[in-house]
Amino acid sequence: MPTTQPIQPPPKAATGVQGLDDVLNGGLPRGRIYLVEGDPGVGKTTLALQFLLAGAGEGERCLYVTLSETEAELRASAASHGWSLDGLTIFALTPPEDEAGDDQYTLLHPAEVELGEVMHSLLAEVDRVCPTRLVLDSLSEVRLLAQHPLRYRRQILSLKQRLAGGACTTLLLDDRTDPNDHQLKSLAHGVVTLENVAPAYGATRRRLVVDKLRGVRFREGYHDFVLMTGGLRVFPRLVAAEHHEGFEAGEASSGVRELDALLGGGLARGTSTLLIGPAGSGKSSVAMQFAAAACARGERAVLFVFDENAATLRARAEGLGMRYAEYRERGLLGVTQVDPAEMAPGEFIHGVREEVELRRARLVVVDSLNGYLQAMPGEAFLLNQLHELFTYLGQRGVVTLFVAAQAGLLGPAMSAPVDVSYLADCVMLFRYFESAGRVRKAVSAVKKRTGRHENAIREFELGPGGLRVGAPLDAFRGVLTGVPVYEGAAGPLLPADGDAPGP
Repeated sequence: MPTTQPIQPPPKAATGVQGLDDVLNGGLPRGRIYLVEGDPGVGKTTLALQFLLAGAGEGERCLYVTLSETEAELRASAASHGWSLDGLTIFALTPPEDEAGDDQYTLLHPAEVELGEVMHSLLAEVDRVCPTRLVLDSLSEVRLLAQHPLRYRRQILSLKQRLAGGACTTLLLDDRTDPNDHQLKSLAHGVVTLENVAPAYGATRRRLVVDKLRGVRFREGYHDFVLMTGGLRVFPRLVAAEHHEGFEAGEASSGVRELDALLGGGLARGTSTLLIGPAGSGKSSVAMQFAAAACARGERAVLFVFDENAATLRARAEGLGMRYAEYRERGLLGVTQVDPAEMAPGEFIHGVREEVELRRARLVVVDSLNGYLQAMPGEAFLLNQLHELFTYLGQRGVVTLFVAAQAGLLGPAMSAPVDVSYLADCVMLFRYFESAGRVRKAVSAVKKRTGRHENAIREFELGPGGLRVGAPLDAFRGVLTGVPVYEGAAGPLLPADGDAPGP
């Protein structure tokens, strides 16, 4: 009975773009033709240069054929990223009548030379250099020269057949002059599409999608990327199922006995907690208390702050008696100030992953969900991404706290920006209430999936001595409405400085 030998996958060429090889499952299979398409200014040329420079760094012969830019323009673009193109061969196609010398290059105008002559010059240069990596920039000029879809397809098919079977990996750049023309996608072995997304406010967002890659598994869907000094950086879409890590079960203490009692001993490792309530009700301070307790145990905690600057955060933490500066100096506390108008969601997720995987953070605080919502294009995408993030952090044994501010201060009219309570393993509810002529704060645990918790409501107070949590408010009814009714004989309220206990 005949036996079949397993087909060996072709070797792959690294793209040189951070994060893109992860999306491509290792890189581009060698010896094939790939289409990189996108609107002008999205980063196609930069990606192509990174691809060639990665090959040149490995000692490969690399050829850049340009019909849309001069060699001087290419070198200027590379210099803006701090790159030198000395290891590449740059060939600017020129009309035959203008070729006065080896060192003179002029920009091709489509009307000046026939398509056949252009393709002949291109293939002659390929034969001369024998590159292992080739970039043709751009196909829009070839399309204009062809003037007919059938002739254009035949020329691209001829180029593909000429390069087929060789060791040359080719990138064809196209600016999608005709978005309805799908001929190239059918001929190319793989297609990578780069997109600009301009929000109503804030920086332009860029994302890419691999439309196809024959015979190779790749990470589907959209992936955010940034175009910065140094080139493109891609942030692969998070797939929580790919990230499993064993961890020791246990409870993460807040460092406050009464608060731990409210939560049934603390927050279970590998769980997410939603802290929700009106503005100023103490959510961020309680989250910071958990972070300080983690640092005191020698664990790294990291705060991603959307709604306040780092200086304000430090002042507030030190005002509560927390050793903010010490923990920062020891590398136990990380603080990242996030501007949702400038940072793409994928970049934020990547920052969280770096903290967890590289710096071994054991507690993550996102403050707040309201700011995070501003970074997302819509509620449905937010919920999907939050689900992946919660699952990923849970599988890594990380304690996660998400802060959400409700609109309104008192009464049933308060509302959350988006309902994520069903995603969280634990929900802590914060409220104001009035008693004895003072505005007081209360906290309760309304949900905990991983064990028992108190169903009581406790008052708490923030001051120079830190976080104080009182006994359950058994003598009151209606605390969560903001206007409680006192029904007890002796009040369990926390006394103010110099006051006696009482209702």
